[in-house]
Amino acid sequence: MTRALFIHAAHDLRVEADNPGPPGPGQVLVRIGAAGICGSDLHYFHAGGFGAMRLRQPMVLGHEVAGTVAEIGAGVTGVAIGDKVAVNPSLPCGMCKFCLGGAPNHCLDMRFFGSAMRMPHVHGAFREALVCEAARCVVLPPGMHLTLAAFAEPLAVCLHAAAQAGPLLGRRVLVTGAGPIGVLTAAVARLGGAAEVVVTDLMAAPLVFATRMGATRTIALHDEPDALAGYHADKGHFDVVFEASGSGSALAGAIEAARPGATIVQMGLGDDITLPLSRLVAKEITLRGTFRFHAEFAAAVDVLARGAINPMPMVTAVFRLDQAEEAFALASDRAKAMKVQLAF
Repeated sequence: MTRALFIHAAHDLRVEADNPGPPGPGQVLVRIGAAGICGSDLHYFHAGGFGAMRLRQPMVLGHEVAGTVAEIGAGVTGVAIGDKVAVNPSLPCGMCKFCLGGAPNHCLDMRFFGSAMRMPHVHGAFREALVCEAARCVVLPPGMHLTLAAFAEPLAVCLHAAAQAGPLLGRRVLVTGAGPIGVLTAAVARLGGAAEVVVTDLMAAPLVFATRMGATRTIALHDEPDALAGYHADKGHFDVVFEASGSGSALAGAIEAARPGATIVQMGLGDDITLPLSRLVAKEITLRGTFRFHAEFAAAVDVLARGAINPMPMVTAVFRLDQAEEAFALASDRAKAMKVQLAF
């Protein structure tokens, strides 16, 4: 028996016994070493659900994980006992029209770690030991730390979003919302050759991390509510906007600051909002959504392994599994935390 972090209801986290069992054919058992607390984990913690999904039974949280392969099942190739791996939380079916059409992130039968969409729920990966398909595992190069590898999932989200924007070389980029996804998106924009990366947030504290990750300018809108107005002149300034806050007011402001013909990639999830459609149409702006990732997960591991992006300055604190309540409390405080991880 091992231990796992279950959520039973809002603000009801419990470290409980878990029996992962032996790996079956095509599966491996991974001893989890590092795991990041994501915004969706916080939604389950505070609200007992995420979006339209509600908890209907206890569920193991977590999907940003890395660990060491301890056992392998029959027929497994490409992964060996002792390999350190980043674990992809997505498992598309490979058979539906979207999988066959090259869009497995839209799979009709997706199994994603720590999701209450299905019943029974799909348990997550905040476990001391996890049995999963070997195909989910990306082997790390020698010497790569598990704490670093646990950033592969959120970085993959950002790489997929960047793909929706098109080439970033020489572009003027605005990122609205300086949570972990917004900050990593700023780093991806710089990696893509953006000439200018402006990051905004209501609060000043998270913008410190945006600067560390490559932002050329940061704006705390609570302190400078009119600072973006300087970018409205001559029909707008930015070629690309990544809206990472899920705020309707942030998206409206982005439309004003974007130049005609710009692309806005909506990353943040929020409630339904009212759009200034006349401005969107008159400026011929392309508004695109972005959802999860697929091939970008392995690409994210490569980016991290090469040191092309170093997210370690984002790590605020690391807690043991039995300190989960404290870890979630800190991760919920945007004035104090950027990325909080659990160590197993």
